[in-house]
Formats: sequence, structure tokens, C-alpha cells
Amino acid sequence: MRLFCLACLALLVAACGGEPAAKLNLGDPAPAFRTQRLDGAAMNFPAAATGKPVVIRFWADWCKYCEPEMKAIEVVYQRHKGKGLEVFAINAGQDKPAVAAFIIKLGVTYPVLLDEQSAIAKRYGVVGLPTTYFVDAKGVVRGKVIGEADEVIFERHALELLK
Repeated sequence: MRLFCLACLALLVAACGGEPAAKLNLGDPAPAFRTQRLDGAAMNFPAAATGKPVVIRFWADWCKYCEPEMKAIEVVYQRHKGKGLEVFAINAGQDKPAVAAFIIKLGVTYPVLLDEQSAIAKRYGVVGLPTTYFVDAKGVVRGKVIGEADEVIFERHALELLK
């Protein structure tokens, strides 16, 4: 039901004059972006991850799958960060205080990025949350998961990126 509501919302935004979300396919270069991290530091992608594989995760605190999945991604991140794996969790559409409260509760250690106007999410073609992209060390999208996933799925994609 929530995915249906998100799809309706995306159609409504597009119908009201907003630009439609881009379509990002496997094999496409990951779109560049600039934003702010939750800790206040500037973030410039892909410069911040040059030569490293990256998991780019779009989420919100109201998304029922996001909390357990962000914890699962934390486990995978801890296992592989020493091998160069980066994770960027991009909050789509919420303000900094809401994001900070949720992240404190979760206790994840990977960088959390702010996208209050959902501009980055639009460039990545996100129409529902959670959405996760797996980007190789050359900046090419190699995997995409829309909706619910678990640690096994994140681990499989991480291992593919680290080959």
C-alpha cells in the first residue's frame, strides 16, 4: 500500500509541473551531486569516493523497511570498509533535525547525506523508498534494489563491487 501511495505521489508531482525522475539503468554512470553531510561537512560525489565502490542508499524515517535495512547495511559496511567499500545514506525529503534524531537512534556509522528537496533522489530516478544503488570503483551503476532487502542481498552486491 505504501509503495502504491509513493507511486501516486510521484505521478502527482510530475503532473504538477515538477520534472519527472530520471531513469537510471545498470551500466549508466552514477550522477554527480553536491550536498551536505549530517555532520555539516560538504559532500561532492564522485570526488568523495574516487576509485572506491559505493553503496548509495535513499531512505526516510517513515519508511518501514529503511530502519532494519540500514542496520543490515551497517553490518556489511563494517565487514568491508577496510577493503574500500563506501556507503552514503541519502535522506530524501526530510530536514536535518528529523534525520539526526533517527540516525542517533539507529547508531549507524556510515556517512548520512541530506537531500531536503529530493533533488538528488530525482536525478537517480528514485520513485519509492528505500532504493539502493551499487556503484563500482569507476562510477558505473552495477546494481539496484528497490524496496525491501536484507543483509544477504547487500552482502552479495558488496562482494560483486569489491571483485
